[in-house]
Amino acid sequence: MKRVQSSAANYESGIIGPQYRVPHLVDLSIVRNVTTLTDNFTVKDFNGKIFFNLKSLYDQSLLLDAAGKSVVMTLRRKAMTGHDRWQAFRGESTEVKDLIFSVKRSTMFQTKIKLDVFLASNAKEDISDFKVKGSWLERSCVVYAGESHHIVAQMHKKETVQSAAFGKDNLTVRVHPNVDYAFIVAVMLILDEINQDKT
Repeated sequence: MKRVQSSAANYESGIIGPQYRVPHLVDLSIVRNVTTLTDNFTVKDFNGKIFFNLKSLYDQSLLLDAAGKSVVMTLRRKAMTGHDRWQAFRGESTEVKDLIFSVKRSTMFQTKIKLDVFLASNAKEDISDFKVKGSWLERSCVVYAGESHHIVAQMHKKETVQSAAFGKDNLTVRVHPNVDYAFIVAVMLILDEINQDKT
């Protein structure tokens, strides 16, 4: 119970930054750029306003601001881990002192989406700060705060003519009020990377 309360306090004050926390629902589309060899994405709202860009570089990805110039986060796969662990760092850093959170599969072998998210302050990792549960097949999931049933975000695939032609889906994410949407976007992008490795 203490861990759930701690998580709520953390995400309500902004995990990546307070500028990414707003008092209303945020609906975003994560649009895959199918014209590039690597999986680059643009994150925008339903009016077409760009929020972030993602640039993939081998075993790590850079989450950039709307202009595509400033690095918000570096997402990196941690080598030699059985649970497919990814880590998110501030800016272009990959140093431990700049770690924001990490994501790993709840179990090594899965038929459904089950991920544990640990904030950097949760060094013991005995209980996850957030959980991601859903379906690999349907490309949909729900993000919960800690061990609770409190939903903070939801994701599902969005099929377009381009995505159908290239066999790669775009994603639609709904972030609940007062939840850091940059954090949720990063978790969803890591989930997509884990899913790509799985297929």
